[in-house]
Amino acid sequence: MGRSQDVSTHIDSGTAVIQSDTELKQRHRKWYYYLWDTLDKPKEERWFMFKLDAALLTFASLGYFIKYLDQTNINSAFVSGMKEDLGLYGNELNYMQTCWTVGYVIGEIPSNILLTRIRPSIWIPAMELTWGILTFILARSKNVETIYALRFLIGLAESTFYPGMQYIIGSWYRREELAKRSCIFHTSGAIATMFSGYLMAGVYKLNGKGGLRGWQWLFIVDGIISVPIAVLGFFALPDVPEISKPFYLTPAEVAFAQKRMELEGRQKRQPYTRAKVLNIFTSWHIYALTALYVFFNNGGSGGQPVFQQFLKASKSPEYSVGEINTYPTITNAVQVVTTLMYAWTSDSILKGSRWPPIVFGGCMNMICSASLAVWDIPIKWKWACYILSGFGGGLSGICFAWAHEICTHDNEERAIVVGSMNEMAYVIQAWLPLLVWQQVEAPNYRKGFVTITFISLAMIVTAITIRILHAREVSKLRQEETSEFSSGEEEAASDTSPAVKQIAI
Repeated sequence: MGRSQDVSTHIDSGTAVIQSDTELKQRHRKWYYYLWDTLDKPKEERWFMFKLDAALLTFASLGYFIKYLDQTNINSAFVSGMKEDLGLYGNELNYMQTCWTVGYVIGEIPSNILLTRIRPSIWIPAMELTWGILTFILARSKNVETIYALRFLIGLAESTFYPGMQYIIGSWYRREELAKRSCIFHTSGAIATMFSGYLMAGVYKLNGKGGLRGWQWLFIVDGIISVPIAVLGFFALPDVPEISKPFYLTPAEVAFAQKRMELEGRQKRQPYTRAKVLNIFTSWHIYALTALYVFFNNGGSGGQPVFQQFLKASKSPEYSVGEINTYPTITNAVQVVTTLMYAWTSDSILKGSRWPPIVFGGCMNMICSASLAVWDIPIKWKWACYILSGFGGGLSGICFAWAHEICTHDNEERAIVVGSMNEMAYVIQAWLPLLVWQQVEAPNYRKGFVTITFISLAMIVTAITIRILHAREVSKLRQEETSEFSSGEEEAASDTSPAVKQIAI
C-alpha cells in the first residue's frame, strides 16, 4: 500500500476525437445528448465512457448505498424495538449519532490527503470492509456504551468513502458529464435510506429467531450486504487517471483519459509545498465552498427520523412498525427524482450552471420547514411538508461538481476543498442536533425547523455569492490569457525576418 506510481503515457491515435472545452460549448448537440451525454460522443470516447461508467459509477453507487445503509440503520433500529429493549428514553439516539459524526469528522481530511498519495483501490475498499465487520459486531451490543464506541469506529471507517469518491469522480469526468455522475452517486444514499425502511419492515419478521431481536437482525443483514461490495472495490475502482491500471482499461484508454483531463484543465498531482498550502488557504474557494456545503448538509433534520417519530407519536390513527418504516421512504423517492432532475438540467439545459438548482432546493426547504415550525397546520399539508422536503436533499452532487470545476487547476486544492466541505459539514452536525433536534422534543421539533429555515436562506445567499466571485475570477483569467496572447503575437512579429514580414503584409 505504498505510494502510487505515475503511469502517464502518450496517445497518438484517437486524440483528435477529444474536443477542447471551447469546442464542446460551440458544438451543435443532437437531441439524444440531453438523455445521456455519451450518446453524442465519437465512437472511441463512447466505448471508453461506457466501461468507465459501468465500473466506477456501479462501485461508487453500491459503496455509498451500503455506507448510507449502515449510517441510517440506527434510526430504523431505534424506532423498531431497540429503544424499548435497551431503555433508551433520554437523548441516547442523539449521542449515538454524535459519536458517529465525531469519528467521521476526524477521518475525512487525512483520508483525502492520503488518497493523493496511496492507491484509492486499496484504501477505500479496505475501509469498507472494516465498517462492514463493525456493523456485524453492532448486532451483539448489550448496552448503549458499546453502541457509542462502535458508532465512533464505524464513522471513522466511513469517513474515507464519500469525499474520497467525490475526488475520484472529479478526476475522471469533464464539466458536461460531472453533475450527472455526482448526482447518480448521491442518489444511492437516498435509495439506501428507503431500503433501510423496507429492510427493517421485512427483517422485523425475524424477531426472536436465533434469540435475536428484529433490530439486531437488521445489523446482521446490513453486514451481509456490505462485505461483498467492499471486496468488489479492490477490482472495480480505477484509481485516478495518472496512476490507473484497471483490468478493464487498456494503456491507450488510460492515456485517453489523461488527455481528456488535460483539455479540461484538470491538473495532475503535485508535491505539497508551503506556497501551495498558503495559496489554498488564502483563496476564497475553500471558505465559500465549505460554507455552501455546511449550509446544505445541515439544512435538514440532522439525521433524526423526524417523519418516523411523527408517525410513531400519532394516536389517531396509530401506525404499525412496518408503516412507520415505509411511509417516510416517499420523501427519499422525491429526493431521488429531484436529484436526477437537478443533474440533467444543470449539465444540459442550464449549460453547466450549478446555482439555480441550489437556490430552488433552498426555497423548497424554507417553505416546508417554516410550515412545520408553525406545527398547528392542516394534517394533509403537514404530510406534504415532510414529503416535499426531499426537494432540498439532493443538492450534494451539484455542490461537489461546482467545487471540482472551480478548483480544476489545482489537484491538491481540489482534494482538500472536497474533504473540507464534507468535514466541516459534519463538524457542525456533531453538535447542532444536540441543541435543536433533541429526541425528548419529538415529534414537534420547532427549534429544528426554525433552524432549517434560516440555514437554507444562508445557503441561497452563499450560492449567489460564489456565482459572482467565480464569474469575476473567470473574467480575470480570460483577460490575462488575452494579454499574454497579444504579447506573444507582438514578440513573434518583432522576431520575424524582413522577408517573412513582407509575406505577412
